[in-house]
Amino acid sequence: MKRRQFISASAAASVGIMACKNTNAMSVKDEEETTKLKGNINHSVCRWCYDKIPMEDFLKSLNELGITAMDLTGPEDWPIMKKYNIHASMCWGAGKGILEGWNNPKLHAELIADYERVIPLVAEAGYTNLICFSGNRNGMPDDEGLKNCADGLKKIMSLAEKHNVVLQMELLNSKVDHADYMCDTSAWGVELCKQIGSDNFKLLYDIYHMQIMEGDIIRNIQDYHQYFGHYHTGGNPGRHEINDTQELFYPAIMKAILDTGFKGYVAQEFIPTWDDKIAALKEGVTICDI
Repeated sequence: MKRRQFISASAAASVGIMACKNTNAMSVKDEEETTKLKGNINHSVCRWCYDKIPMEDFLKSLNELGITAMDLTGPEDWPIMKKYNIHASMCWGAGKGILEGWNNPKLHAELIADYERVIPLVAEAGYTNLICFSGNRNGMPDDEGLKNCADGLKKIMSLAEKHNVVLQMELLNSKVDHADYMCDTSAWGVELCKQIGSDNFKLLYDIYHMQIMEGDIIRNIQDYHQYFGHYHTGGNPGRHEINDTQELFYPAIMKAILDTGFKGYVAQEFIPTWDDKIAALKEGVTICDI
């Protein structure tokens, strides 16, 4: 039985037992209070996981859940997001996607021009984070790819610094979901941060992906948190709900993130399997709301 079914069944049983309407009203009030967000974590959600839900309906649901931001949106989404006071916590709209990225020097001229176009748009809209990718190896040694990424990204860092935009390269697994992707370990990404040497370049630490590649999630957060500018969730295996159906224990992970003094956003990026996808999202946010 899924947790939402258990809760529904328990609530129905309670109503049958209750003899007093006022007592029932008090229990509803108590439930609402226990699900109210604590305010310690800045919650976000990745739009693509809920793209079957019309945008405006989804934004209304975020308002109801107390989620204040949404990840992986572009300029075409920002006006309606502003209407519902939902912040764009991780922007996209520049680059050639996951497969082709900064590790290929033949793409640098195109990538530089594209990021030079989008960085001012992000800043003008009042946002900070803009995603980028290393690209696939395609036979390239990791050290060569790292140097190529650093050389290319350094050429746009002054513009990012001028506009207070933070470029964030996502750590992805190359074992299950993104075969041959180069930026697939914390160590590689951290070394890239060191070579670029700017506070306006960080890593998007995807907990699901890094559990697959290296595990030791809490220790890596503790050791490398100064290089992590954003977090994504996801249950492993399967990238589904982050409850007790999978191997990661998110309350402890969230405590580790909070203990580092992190003030950015944590975005839910699991693919919901429940029929009621908003209920699944609510559960995920509640689990992470320490």
